[in-house]
Amino acid sequence: MTRIARSKLARLLYAILAYVSLGIGLVAIVIPGLPTTEFILLAAWAATRSSPRLSAWLENHRLFGPILYNWRNGKVIQRRAKVSATLSMLLCAGLMLTFLEHHWPVFLAIGGMALGNLWIWSRPERPTAPGSVAQ
Repeated sequence: MTRIARSKLARLLYAILAYVSLGIGLVAIVIPGLPTTEFILLAAWAATRSSPRLSAWLENHRLFGPILYNWRNGKVIQRRAKVSATLSMLLCAGLMLTFLEHHWPVFLAIGGMALGNLWIWSRPERPTAPGSVAQ
C-alpha cells in the first residue's frame, strides 16, 4: 500500500481528488457513458495518499471492494464490467448522435469513449496464475 503524503497541502489535494472521483464514480453508476470503474480506481489511489479511513471504506465496500481487489491483483477488469461499460457507452453515443447536432464535440466524446473502451477490453479478465508467462 502507498504511504500517506507528508505535507498537509498534498494530503488535502489528494483528498479532494479522492472525494471528487468517488462522487463522479457514484453518479456514473446511473448515467450512461461515464466510466464508473476508472473513477473508483482513481478515488482509491488518491485515498491511499490522503485518508486511511476512506481507503479502508472503499476496500471493504460491497460493490467497490472486489473491483479494487481485482485491480490490485493483476489489473483485472471482469467481463461483466467490460460489457456493462461498453453497453453504457454505446447507449450514450447513440443518444448523442440522435439528440445533439453532429459537431466536433460529439465526435470527440465518442472518440474518447471508443479509446476508453479499447483500454478496458485490453485488461485481463482473470488473474494470471503465479509463475505463468503472459503471451
